[in-house]
Amino acid sequence: MIEIKNLDFEYEDGTMALQDVNLTIKKGEKIAIMGPNGSGKSTLFLCLNGVRKPTKGSILVKGEPIIYNRKGLKQLRQKIGIVFQNPDNQLFSADVFQEISFGPMNLGLDKEVVRERVEDVMSSLHIEHLRKRPTHFLSGGQKKQVAIADILAMNPEVILFDEPTAALDSYHSRIVSKLIDELCESGITVIQATHDSDYAMAWADQIVVISDGKLLAKDTPQNIFGNVELRTKAYIEEPNVMKVYHSLCEANVIDELKECPRSIEALVGEVETIFYM
Repeated sequence: MIEIKNLDFEYEDGTMALQDVNLTIKKGEKIAIMGPNGSGKSTLFLCLNGVRKPTKGSILVKGEPIIYNRKGLKQLRQKIGIVFQNPDNQLFSADVFQEISFGPMNLGLDKEVVRERVEDVMSSLHIEHLRKRPTHFLSGGQKKQVAIADILAMNPEVILFDEPTAALDSYHSRIVSKLIDELCESGITVIQATHDSDYAMAWADQIVVISDGKLLAKDTPQNIFGNVELRTKAYIEEPNVMKVYHSLCEANVIDELKECPRSIEALVGEVETIFYM
């Protein structure tokens, strides 16, 4: 669905943020992008959404290259939406209803169609009670929900999340994570930039590792986190489930499985199966 070919991006000060990135993302995939701060994750997202134009290379969406004029970018942003790490960089309207309406209105849709879309999105995210709330009075978690609503109102096929639970309390982190799961179940392709190894291990179909602007690997969570050299190079933490699993194997509590379970809950299930057979 998305093909990134030989992509470079150089900032005005000469910083090479991306270097020869090649990546294919299939429809419906759940992709976690990992790497240290400054590795190029956010720049890659801005290129995918057309905010930044690559210095070199190309991005194809459904086999068609991005066209960097007003019409082309409008069409792109109907297909690929981005939810920024800091929602204050995204929200600007006076109240929540106006905020969510802005994107569909900008597409030139009929007012009734826009109203229907906004009502549907607010209902699905359970934020109807915020409709007339000024956006600058919202909590951090509420702002994140409205930022997601902004994108959903555009009916995208792909959503990019840049550190979606950053700076959120545990309650709103769970809400946002649940929303993302629901988006995936609905068939939307979701790509997340995250530092959370435990979350990426449990959630992602594939993990993409970027460091110093270069794509180092794309593979399953088990293969990525099982590669100590790769983790060390990209400053990625080993997931807790993998630490516990290896400890149990070394202590001969369990025999080594075909592959490490992807969550603590799954590991507990494996242990219970062994002891209660």
